[in-house]
Amino acid sequence: MEHKITICTSCRHKGTECRPGYELIERLRKAIALAGETVTDGFEVSGVACMAGCDRPCTVAYHGTRKATYLFGDIDPDTDIDDLLSFARQYAALEDGWCTSLDRPGKLRTSTLARVPAAILAIEETKVRAS
Repeated sequence: MEHKITICTSCRHKGTECRPGYELIERLRKAIALAGETVTDGFEVSGVACMAGCDRPCTVAYHGTRKATYLFGDIDPDTDIDDLLSFARQYAALEDGWCTSLDRPGKLRTSTLARVPAAILAIEETKVRAS
């Protein structure tokens, strides 16, 4: 199974030109590389121009095949790497990606902007007529 972590590169700290997404990408890639086998299923870390979380920089999304997607905000490259790495381990182990806020590590309990269910198309035969 492939997992992805996407980080906004447009987010700015209010009133500054600082874009912490680039720094966060670098730090998270290094942390995952150092974690080695403890972060399973090979996470790909990449940036994207905008995830519409502008009021809560820096935003980070976790995606996985047939898994819920999470969007976190207010992520700080200096203090939140351990929580992001812990969640990567947890997310990889979750079959459907679903967990409660109490299950998430540290700051990620309170910085969740969205949890989007997996987009799985289910086709069922039905005897109910559409009206």
